[in-house]
Amino acid sequence: MTLAEDILNPSAAKQAQSHKLKRVVQSPDSFYMDVKCAGCHTITPLFSHADTVVNCQKCFAVLSQPTGGLAKLSEGVSFRKKAT
Repeated sequence: MTLAEDILNPSAAKQAQSHKLKRVVQSPDSFYMDVKCAGCHTITPLFSHADTVVNCQKCFAVLSQPTGGLAKLSEGVSFRKKAT
């Protein structure tokens, strides 16, 4: 009897959709990132699931708002994931 899908070797797309604790190799969904302010172009480190409002260190513009999960970045703000 063969299964419809391979349980031991799931596809990368299937792994990305599954819960972080039900993956073959457990890994968190959160990450650190560098956020660039739209006004003064200052780079600020930020946690992806920040639970407080994050302001720019130089011009005090709002960079992100908490949502209960991933933080919502303000318009015009760019980011890149930090290398682990």
